[in-house]
Amino acid sequence: MAAHLNSMSDFSSRLITWQKQYGRHDLPWQNTTDPYAIWVSEIMLQQTQVSTVIGYYAKFMQRFPDIATLANATQDEVLQHWSGLGYYSRARNLHHAAQTMMDDFHGQFPQDFAAIQTLSGIGRSTAAAIASFAFNQVQTILDGNVKRVLTRHFAIAGWPSHPKIEKELWLLAESLLPQHEMVAYTQGLMDLGATLCTRNKPQCSTCPLQNTCKAYQKDMVDQFPTPKPRKALPEKNTTMLIFLYGNEVLLEKRPARGIWGGLWSFPETENSSDYMAITQNRFGIVAEDKKPLAVFSHAFTHFKLHITPQPMQVLNKASEVRNAGQIWLSVEDAMSAAIPTPVRKILQTLTKNSA
Repeated sequence: MAAHLNSMSDFSSRLITWQKQYGRHDLPWQNTTDPYAIWVSEIMLQQTQVSTVIGYYAKFMQRFPDIATLANATQDEVLQHWSGLGYYSRARNLHHAAQTMMDDFHGQFPQDFAAIQTLSGIGRSTAAAIASFAFNQVQTILDGNVKRVLTRHFAIAGWPSHPKIEKELWLLAESLLPQHEMVAYTQGLMDLGATLCTRNKPQCSTCPLQNTCKAYQKDMVDQFPTPKPRKALPEKNTTMLIFLYGNEVLLEKRPARGIWGGLWSFPETENSSDYMAITQNRFGIVAEDKKPLAVFSHAFTHFKLHITPQPMQVLNKASEVRNAGQIWLSVEDAMSAAIPTPVRKILQTLTKNSA
């Protein structure tokens, strides 16, 4: 660690100078100290590229401009504005945290660093980013981009998310903190990882830290960070039942926990041979099956899902749905509901086929 400490002031000062001249300054959530706006952007940016987030962020902030508006919205509305971004627990946590702030913090975003971390979905690194950008606090971030910058610059071997390596990285990140210019420093770390010290084809020739980067000096940049030990992703199969009645489709609300929690989706069965029985017994529907649509796959973090879309032409629709977690919607209305990406993909196929 002592060797790392010698680089402290040099590391941070060069990063701050570089950020001011070459960093990103015009993203929609920058140039503000509003903790709410910063918080929403930080949650959206978890596991999602900046280019994808920009459009979602604008629409989300227009619909939910402050803590109170977000807290008072229904979960369905929040998920609807998140639909397509993925990792939906982020949206549920955002909604819950807004309600907590209304109940426990008088509708204000807490400034205390420990209090920020008590809110749903906010870990240490996200709390540090908010505290740094909104309140100019001296706190260190350690997201994926920062881990990559540090493991390369200091040639730290080992998967960065392994508890032992991560602990070392936290201590290192804290040792590098400047005592001033926190906004430029924190943004500089993010910008360097996102624009120059990228996972593939890093632009070392224009990096402000090049002459002290150990991985660069040893010509080992492509060996850091150490990749996660690989495990074969489990594979699962499901059949999605697409009940069609005129221009309407039947959607079911998924359980709050688990994949696509709280979203509207097509009814599913893992056993493709029993869907006729499900049709009658679970939904009280008389229908005949049509030719299945092409099987396609959707990858999650922990497994790969192979989806068989099975259209069902409804001959006799029950006058009422069996429970509150089911709804008939026109294809157009279904497209604008809070639905997961594979459901949107199937609806787009249906629209194309009927055109």
